[in-house]
Amino acid sequence: MRNKWLRLGAAVALAVLAGCRTVPPSLPPGNSWEVRRPELQAREHFELKGRVAVAAGGEGFNANLRWTQDGNRSQLTLEGPLGVGGAQITASGSDLTLVTSRGERIDSDAAHAALATRLGFDPPLAALRYWVLGVPDPSAPASESLDPVQQRLTSLTQDGWRIDYQGYASADGEALPARLTLQRDAVRVRLFVDNWQL
Repeated sequence: MRNKWLRLGAAVALAVLAGCRTVPPSLPPGNSWEVRRPELQAREHFELKGRVAVAAGGEGFNANLRWTQDGNRSQLTLEGPLGVGGAQITASGSDLTLVTSRGERIDSDAAHAALATRLGFDPPLAALRYWVLGVPDPSAPASESLDPVQQRLTSLTQDGWRIDYQGYASADGEALPARLTLQRDAVRVRLFVDNWQL
């Protein structure tokens, strides 16, 4: 009789535990999207290394990418075909400088025009520094699609661009995008991040 009650108690305990496993764990308040979004938007220093694939107007190219963010200053180094073999782009606010692989330096509006010619589109660098972190640019309205369990974006629409987040990686305990696709009209940019440094 005692064994029967023990078996019944064990069965009830297993049923209760099985039921508990189906309920998603509650996230600590610090991990909520309302907390994480402004924290990531306020991040002023990061570095990433990866690869980029661009398709624009029937043309395309692949390149290695190194991005260093220091305050409002974004520095991107593209190595690969890109017409003349590569480029270094430095952006700070509305200021833009392009240095070609031949060492030619181009500034301001001429840099925007040259970059648009080489890439096939004018990249939204001011917003892109936020998009690569998996958050919208805080200076403009955006439409967000959120994974409610993981508390991170699955997609984002802002300034005519749609950004889809297909994978995340852990960097110093923070989940940051590892694979994302940006699309606007006939332009598609795929970014693969191999390494994050915060």
